[in-house]
Amino acid sequence: MYGLFSELSIISGGGYLQEILLEREEGYSSPKTGRFMMGVFDLLIIAPATANTIAKIANGIADSMVTNAAALSNKAGIPVYVLPTEAKEGTCTRTPFIIDRILCQHCQVCRPQERCPRRAINDQIDLLKCDGCGICVEFCEYEAIRSRTLQIVRRELDKKNIEKLKDLPGFTILESAEEIITLF
Repeated sequence: MYGLFSELSIISGGGYLQEILLEREEGYSSPKTGRFMMGVFDLLIIAPATANTIAKIANGIADSMVTNAAALSNKAGIPVYVLPTEAKEGTCTRTPFIIDRILCQHCQVCRPQERCPRRAINDQIDLLKCDGCGICVEFCEYEAIRSRTLQIVRRELDKKNIEKLKDLPGFTILESAEEIITLF
């Protein structure tokens, strides 16, 4: 939903143990995260990591694909690198796309809906299907589909959870996406 999906193919070949796993396709138990116990991975990168994900990992909760992968990697001695969405105070991030109900003309033939490769548009954008490609924006002649850029403001609680995660053995907090390249 953040528009990064197409860039993942640059770092993931898609073959066995290189595929892109989607939580919505894994189910609650996320069985493929067990692969981290096999010893075939050198590291785990969680980017971006929401405040919710960081809070769960910092407090030992493993109830999603991402938090399960973090827990299993840590148990197996695999380094875990985490890039919080709130990594730096004052940085900007783009929100997922929405349909502005005031601008939407409810066209009989909705071109964005027709052109959406993920079929994520009905009366609203289904964020579980949307990969943030932005094709819908191009085809809406009324400019009713858009996202916003927000300046990040970290809550005190989020800062504490990031610090807590920093103190856990095996976890490294990244400050920027550019740091990911240095891991290779």
